[in-house]
Amino acid sequence: MVKVEIVEEKEQHDSRSPYSSPASSRTSSSVSLSSVGSDLDGEESFYERIVALADIIPPTTRQSISSRLGKTAGLVKGTGKVIGNLVWIVTTSALLVGLPLALVLEDEAKIVQQEKEMLAQQQGAQMLAPPGSLYPQPNQPKGVTPPGF
Repeated sequence: MVKVEIVEEKEQHDSRSPYSSPASSRTSSSVSLSSVGSDLDGEESFYERIVALADIIPPTTRQSISSRLGKTAGLVKGTGKVIGNLVWIVTTSALLVGLPLALVLEDEAKIVQQEKEMLAQQQGAQMLAPPGSLYPQPNQPKGVTPPGF
């Protein structure tokens, strides 16, 4: 458990510290903050508020945050470039190898289909024709043969 205790500072008029102030100014500044906040809401932009935060954050912390953001941005940029190159390689390879291959396979499928249709037509013609009319039997006598053959 944490115990909070208010410690009153002694008045030091000879102090040269920029952080020391008389007690009356401490109380008056906290009272005046509420009135200042309502007056500046309409005048101060979001960008101005962010810029004012630079005074609050110590320089070492700002430098650390800046270096981390820079490293992260560099890492994201490098990763994006590598991924872009890989996508380019895969896409061009697919176009140069895959497209001609697909066209050849399609042509081969057409040829196979035509052969099947021709075979079906031949089988249909054999079924309709009387037996022996298309292909003569070897035992049957042939017609007249010219001399010398």
